[in-house]
Amino acid sequence: MRFSYYDRLSAARKKIYRRSDEIVTLGIPPRLDLGATVLRLGSALSADDRAAVQRTCQSLIDALVEGYRVPAVRVRILAKRPADSSGELHGLYEPEEGRTPARITAWMRTAQRQQVVAFKTFLRTLIHELCHHLDYELYALEETFHTEGFYKRVSSLVTALLAQRDAATDAARQA
Repeated sequence: MRFSYYDRLSAARKKIYRRSDEIVTLGIPPRLDLGATVLRLGSALSADDRAAVQRTCQSLIDALVEGYRVPAVRVRILAKRPADSSGELHGLYEPEEGRTPARITAWMRTAQRQQVVAFKTFLRTLIHELCHHLDYELYALEETFHTEGFYKRVSSLVTALLAQRDAATDAARQA
């Protein structure tokens, strides 16, 4: 299924869109166990500790980009989501530009109620923005689109990370 904006794209951009749409899965790089890191992220978010969330997100993203063998990306965690008449911004990916390194920004609190974002929603946002980085750096796409394949890649990586978190939780209970 192609999203409605596909019809408005140029032929060259349609080709990039189709390439992105064909890539439907993204696993955790081999021999990389991030369960404990994902657990720490959940704890830091629950504690409403922005600095700890920032450190843990950077650690998670650093491990993933190293595992995928792509250039680093900086992570910035801010407090309250920006909002306008079209809604709230959950995350933002800014590609490398000249000497400015690529950056992921995510927000910990909702704009209206200023509540800490639910853990799975936050993790999905972080990984969504990482997948934009991977579109450029891992898949060498000239542009990053929200395709069905893109959303499937996000979901597959989030599911794998949550499975590792659950395994780490089970191991901690048995210890």
